Amino acid sequence: MTQRPTALRLVPLIPLLTRRARRLSRTRAEAEDLVQDTLLSLCQRLRSGGEIDDLPAYAMRTLSNRARRTWRIEATDELEEDHALTQPDALVRLDCADTLAAIERLPQPQRQLMDLVVSGETSPRALSHATGLPLGTVMSRLARARAKLRLELAEET
Repeated sequence: MTQRPTALRLVPLIPLLTRRARRLSRTRAEAEDLVQDTLLSLCQRLRSGGEIDDLPAYAMRTLSNRARRTWRIEATDELEEDHALTQPDALVRLDCADTLAAIERLPQPQRQLMDLVVSGETSPRALSHATGLPLGTVMSRLARARAKLRLELAEET
């Protein structure tokens, strides 16, 4: 019995390979490239006289191996300059610690309000309600506290 030409043997596998490639790839274009590379590899193997017992299974294994090889290459790509740099948390933490220490040095009425702000309360009306102070008093104390903090923190830098 003569075998069909290579292309005719591979055409029925294309939908199966395409579905599998779409699951293994991030984009449709990557999936199409993966299928094309797999078909090219299969064509070369069949034309060179290589015997394949179960063509669909062999095609799926070839596709999976090519996808895995692509992932390995992507995973070991060299870091570019902008990827190699990460912003350290240490500077942010030091700034926060400096700010909290400066709040501790504020006069008691201003510190009380700033402690509420640090704990998450930012609405002057809610601060007024929580402390029992008039809204105008809360606003002026917050303004003075922020001004002192700006001055003190600017001197430290």
